Amino acid sequence: MAADPSSSSTGQHAFPPENSRQTATMSGPLNPRDERRPPPMQRAFNRQVSLGSGVTVLGMDRGGKNGGGRGQQRALPRSGRSLGVLNHSGALGQAAGDGGARRGDFSMFRTKSTLSKQNSLLPTRIRESDLDLPTHVEEQPVGRPAPAEDPLNKSVPAGRYFAALRGPELDEVRDYEDILLPKDEVWPFLLRFPIGCFGVCLGLGSQSILWGALAASPAMRFLRVTPMINLALWVLAVAVLVATSVTYALKCVFYFEAIRREYFHPVRVNFFFAPWIAAMFVTIGLPRAYAPERPHPAVWCAFVLPLFALELKIYGQWLSGGKRRLCKVANPSSHLSVVGNFVGAILAARVGWAEAGKFLWAIGVAHYIVVFVTLYQRLPTNEALPKELHPVYSMFIATPSAASLAWAAIYGSFDAVARTFFFMAIFLYLSLVVRINFFRGFRFSLAWWSYTFPMTTASLATVKYAEAVPCFASRALALSLSLMSTTMVSLLLVSTLLHAFVWRSLFPNDLAIAITKDKQNGAVRPNARGKRASKRVHDIKRWAKQAPLSLVSSITKSHSADKEEEEKTE
Repeated sequence: MAADPSSSSTGQHAFPPENSRQTATMSGPLNPRDERRPPPMQRAFNRQVSLGSGVTVLGMDRGGKNGGGRGQQRALPRSGRSLGVLNHSGALGQAAGDGGARRGDFSMFRTKSTLSKQNSLLPTRIRESDLDLPTHVEEQPVGRPAPAEDPLNKSVPAGRYFAALRGPELDEVRDYEDILLPKDEVWPFLLRFPIGCFGVCLGLGSQSILWGALAASPAMRFLRVTPMINLALWVLAVAVLVATSVTYALKCVFYFEAIRREYFHPVRVNFFFAPWIAAMFVTIGLPRAYAPERPHPAVWCAFVLPLFALELKIYGQWLSGGKRRLCKVANPSSHLSVVGNFVGAILAARVGWAEAGKFLWAIGVAHYIVVFVTLYQRLPTNEALPKELHPVYSMFIATPSAASLAWAAIYGSFDAVARTFFFMAIFLYLSLVVRINFFRGFRFSLAWWSYTFPMTTASLATVKYAEAVPCFASRALALSLSLMSTTMVSLLLVSTLLHAFVWRSLFPNDLAIAITKDKQNGAVRPNARGKRASKRVHDIKRWAKQAPLSLVSSITKSHSADKEEEEKTE
């Protein structure tokens, strides 16, 4: 038997059985029965997980008929803007700002989208027999738990939104945060249609009620307002409400995961009350020439029952004291979740259900006191309210104004209780007017429509007060507040039309729904928690070292002081 050249040079002989076993080992892994596993046919599949972003990088070795070269692994550079995701072809999309064209994978926000659906986008021709995996990952032990799923579809903590977002409605991503979708690509229209669009319905619906009251009020008869203004505004409000509702319903059908992200948003969750409040506004503001003497109670049930079910959910979270307790998520837009009770009470009085109106009024007052106190004293456990959120302080006016109107509608007179809430609203209105700098320097947004509704509600309460106390001061106050609210609505209407049809920037990418769940998935904020955590650990260690010595010294000092007192007494 001839010796191998390599072995002859070292003075050793090779044995054929060992040599064949080595060859088998090199060609492929062995199974537990020491049977040779067939070698990979054409491809090798490996996976690399980025510790910075958690995104999986795929590399596949392809061999063609001519023995083509190995495919190069495509890595994901961190851009600080968006995270790469797998596209439908199974390749890894390039990150935004990488220079190449990239289409984002928006299927992660589609209805019933899960991590398994994302993994199904991999090439289906890759089978287990074609993969060359290491022996330690071939089979998973029975006792070992399955790997954790992607936290995309889980709830995002409320504090995460405050940490990652900024802007009047927490709708702008901070510079040091990453998002799940590309910024440099126009998203689908439904993904760019936020729940805050119902603020337009609130503004127009409340304006139709205001002009109807100005036309019918005896105290404002000197204005000689024609009822046609009320009719025109009512038709416009109904058209906008129907269009907004249909569009958002389509979003619920096709992008329900985006709806869930908006529901977990600490500010936008309150706007889920807006569709039902706007519908009640349209019902209350129906022109008198076409309105029935008493609406059917089914109308009240259709609008109030969904709102009441949502209140049970939101108020239950406040009461249970979980991660979304009130002192954690309270912000001025939380008044929207309370004001719906008073609007429902007004509609209940219109349909003749006074007791149902009293029930809703009591619920609204109880939770208004809690929300008002929480926002007023700013508990240390509450998240810091960003400066950009100052415009939503106008929401403070809406709730006491609606409470006074609801009390007057239920009991038929603008008595002492109604006037008490009215005076509270006027004081808060004046306190915001003198701080006009709060409302400067912010770009236009559809969410600004929500801030016109509190001004209109205060104007309505002032008209009712002028009817109860007819004098020059009350009429002048009602006229001035009505002009201010109408001017604000007119300016916003012109701005909305310009952004929609001239500048075409009315619906930008809704970046708020695309933030990552944890800070580990995005970029780490410089000088944030690292120094705090290290300082806290250092303080604990220093206290642990010094505590016994300080305890002994305090004991000896007290003992010596006792001895001195005994000597003095002796």
